[in-house]
Amino acid sequence: MYYPEIKQKAIDLRKQGYSYNYIVKRVPVAKSTLSEWLHNVPFTPNKYTLETIGKARVASGNYKHQIRVESLKKAELQAGKDIGTLSKRDIMMLGLGVYIGEGGKTHRMTRIINSDPRIIKLFIRWIKICFDVDIDNVVIRLFLYPDSDEKKSIEYWSKQTGVPKKHFFRPTIDNRTNKKDSKHNKLPFGTAHVTVKKLGNEDLGVFLHRRIMAWINKIL
Repeated sequence: MYYPEIKQKAIDLRKQGYSYNYIVKRVPVAKSTLSEWLHNVPFTPNKYTLETIGKARVASGNYKHQIRVESLKKAELQAGKDIGTLSKRDIMMLGLGVYIGEGGKTHRMTRIINSDPRIIKLFIRWIKICFDVDIDNVVIRLFLYPDSDEKKSIEYWSKQTGVPKKHFFRPTIDNRTNKKDSKHNKLPFGTAHVTVKKLGNEDLGVFLHRRIMAWINKIL
């Protein structure tokens, strides 16, 4: 049983705008008891409580951020151990997986479309290692938006992929009027359409596409 003055002190502190954490340090009762006493007491946080809550939120945010950073570092290290060094077969299967999702399946042409330079670089590496396709056989056409800078976009993709600028066709601009908004902020350099040209080597023409599709059919 608690003395009435103890309960009254808790009520007065609550009315003054203090939190349960503050009150429990000055009134020797359990939080469950405070909750029973104070659940109907009008409460408006005072300046001290607001500042305390703010500091607590900042501390909590910093703590969560640090946990996230440490988790990402751990995942990065674990990924390195899990994957190790990629073999030619690893790259072959990885490239096929990418082509299943992003590659051209019709028109008998080996082509991939993506807005992520890493995917395009992987594709180029894949066709080089698995099919001995030289960079001279690779051409790119960019799909841009009206507010895209053509010159900067070509320079960006050329630098990211290692494909010379002379291998870029004139970009296609999306001038459709029924689009709700521009994708400039999301895709400032547009999307790359990468195609393998045979340049007289029949193995890199229709047959290359048929070979890739045969591999995919075997997997699926």
